[in-house]
Amino acid sequence: MRIKEAGMVDRLMPDLEAQLLLIGQSKGKFGGGRRKPFRVTQRKTEDGSKPKFSVMAVIGNRNGYVGIGFGTSSETMPAREKAIKNAKLNLIKIKRGCGSWQCGCQTHHSIPFKILGRSSSVRLEFLPAPKGVGLAIHSECRKILELAGIKDVWGRSYGQTRKRINLINACFDALKTLQSTKIMKSFEKEAGVVEGKV
Repeated sequence: MRIKEAGMVDRLMPDLEAQLLLIGQSKGKFGGGRRKPFRVTQRKTEDGSKPKFSVMAVIGNRNGYVGIGFGTSSETMPAREKAIKNAKLNLIKIKRGCGSWQCGCQTHHSIPFKILGRSSSVRLEFLPAPKGVGLAIHSECRKILELAGIKDVWGRSYGQTRKRINLINACFDALKTLQSTKIMKSFEKEAGVVEGKV
């Protein structure tokens, strides 16, 4: 059954960690180009410009559970709280394993097979990597995979990856395929595939 209250997630999984993803960009002469977690958009009205803050958050327990949420508000703190709440409601369980032919250690430090994710023009491809490679992917995707409990992976990206929101959604779309793809029992033992644990 789908959980509809964020408080239930806190009760069932008290060890969740949360991080904000850098989807915004600061403006100005000295701070221009620096990434920040809040993306600001403005709407012109008769009373003047009204800003709106957008935030993306990722939560996970570093053991096979991860979720992403998006929140908007006219102030920063409510937007942050909405993003974390939505991330808890979008929590998914993923499979981990060692699908690299260079390693074959039968532990769950990587992913069991190649996965693909897509959002708008952005396409991501993650490949199993042997131990010691680390997360050879974009910095924002690295935060997501770290909280999911994946330690080694290779990644490729295509399209307009400067659009951080599409990049993050493509990464999450790729992780969803880890749970939806069916695996043969013989391969599960060979790759040491495990599911998320609380």
